[in-house]
Amino acid sequence: MGFYRKKPVVIEAFRWTGGPDQEEDPVWFLEAMMDGRVFFGVSSGSTSEKERVGMFINTRGGLHEASPGDWIIKGVEGELYPCKDSVFTATYDPVPE
Repeated sequence: MGFYRKKPVVIEAFRWTGGPDQEEDPVWFLEAMMDGRVFFGVSSGSTSEKERVGMFINTRGGLHEASPGDWIIKGVEGELYPCKDSVFTATYDPVPE
């Protein structure tokens, strides 16, 4: 037993707006859509009166739904997963290109 610090790693990510203002999606995200790891469907939070399209990501831990405003992260092994903005901004700093 002991204390451990997370190694600093650089990840790729983009913020999903869920709307027409989404300017550009990274190639790795488009590839994930083409191979079925990412797909769109009726959000679990929708009602019969107002159905909303949600983004779903197949992850190692199962199916996760991304909400507009979430960050979509490509991990160190190419895995994709959504991350809430509050967690993302507390965990990650921008890296100059």
